[in-house]
Amino acid sequence: MTHPKPTMPFTLSPEILADDSSGWHPLREGVLLRMLFQESDSGYSVGLIRYQPGASVPLHKHIGDEHIYVLSGSQQDERGIYPTGSYIYNPEGSQHSVSSQDGCLVLVHWHKPVEFVGG
Repeated sequence: MTHPKPTMPFTLSPEILADDSSGWHPLREGVLLRMLFQESDSGYSVGLIRYQPGASVPLHKHIGDEHIYVLSGSQQDERGIYPTGSYIYNPEGSQHSVSSQDGCLVLVHWHKPVEFVGG
């Protein structure tokens, strides 16, 4: 799903961001993605990812830099556990798998899409 690049400033209210009824698409079992911004030419994207308790995303490689801000709950990867308020930077070329024991909501900026390793 590609969204056209906005030509005017815009905001999304907390009510819209918290809404579970629309705009969320399955990324993996128990993991939902709500794309907020996507630039088709460069691959730059911004989205929300919601993990249900115990959900995970398998090993993937970052084709471009990734910036994550944990809005609620916590997520973890091979390097540690990141509680609410954590900022995570995954540079181009890095790899990790992600899970959330108790569930979480994160804001993610990708400079390029990710590539899943081994399916």
